[in-house]
Amino acid sequence: MHIEKLKIKNFRNYSQLDITFDDKVNVIIGENAQGKTNLMEAIYLLAFTKSHRTPRGKELIQWEQDYAKIEGRITKRSQSFPLEIVLSGKGKKAKLNRLEQRRLSDYIGALNVVMFAPEDLTLVKGPPQIRRRFIDMELGQIQPSYIYHLGQYQKILRQRNHLLKQIQRNHQVDRTMLDVLTEQLTEHASPLLERRFVFLDLLRKWARPIHYGISRELEKLDIEYAPTIDVSETAEKGTIESIYRKKFQEIQEKEIERGTTLIGPHRDDLIFYVNHKNVQTYGSQGQQRTAALSVKLAEIELIYNEVGEYPVLLLDDVLSELDDFRQSHLLNTIQGKIQTFVSTTSVKGINHETLQEAELFRVEDGKVFT
Repeated sequence: MHIEKLKIKNFRNYSQLDITFDDKVNVIIGENAQGKTNLMEAIYLLAFTKSHRTPRGKELIQWEQDYAKIEGRITKRSQSFPLEIVLSGKGKKAKLNRLEQRRLSDYIGALNVVMFAPEDLTLVKGPPQIRRRFIDMELGQIQPSYIYHLGQYQKILRQRNHLLKQIQRNHQVDRTMLDVLTEQLTEHASPLLERRFVFLDLLRKWARPIHYGISRELEKLDIEYAPTIDVSETAEKGTIESIYRKKFQEIQEKEIERGTTLIGPHRDDLIFYVNHKNVQTYGSQGQQRTAALSVKLAEIELIYNEVGEYPVLLLDDVLSELDDFRQSHLLNTIQGKIQTFVSTTSVKGINHETLQEAELFRVEDGKVFT
């Protein structure tokens, strides 16, 4: 899988860009604030229909322009096809093979992308929402129906939280609607949790040996899913639904008192262990970074195993954040088999044949030079 061409119009600091890429490694060089990360963001947006930097689509449209457009030609399973995302004040439109997709879940997964940026090094030690977002974005690429359930869950969750606040203020409000929303939330929470369990099992399978290698065979990694209900990772959807229903009944008064939904996938977390110690709490920065890198490399192998082709890899200013050993391990992994985009201020000090053989692009003030 690789991106052949990319066209950008009115996106961030790019007025117009039409560029062809190498199917192996492309290095984007430039000073800060020139557009390196914006180019990476455009590729990410083409895959996921959303930015990894902001939830506000208007920020992506160039000043005084009505819309932004990103087009790409993709090769996947020996087939070449176009993708297109248009952002405007009316929202977003996504086209796959020139056909507009009514549901984003029908679009996401056409282009598989793994991004590794400096903030991903906080995957282990950062707040739980970073880890939940990681799960959601990766699962959505390999199971489009997950995106549907997640979208429905988030919509119902907002409605339910609004109603809980109303009941909190006025205890005379009819609670029948709360029961309806609770049941709807349960119907979407259960498949989300079930699929997260399966995903985590696959992630562990790939991350453990990778981490063992990066740690020079000194450390063993384990990842545990921490749900807000007492449920086994092997539980099926029906069992999970029953547990959610019972728990929601038990905590209804507490939720009304707090004015918010206290359980569900939106509050779950991942816990990382190295040699049986919680690395989030007790691990060194080096151990936390090794765990994060292992998970990102495992992500690549997991997608390959599920989809049958390697995803496109975006390394956004991350190489300078890694020491020589971790840097070499990462570059050895991608060598010759994964289309990779590397953004950096300089390739000096990075002595690896992968980058020496790469296609070089220089970015200056929203313009790209080869």
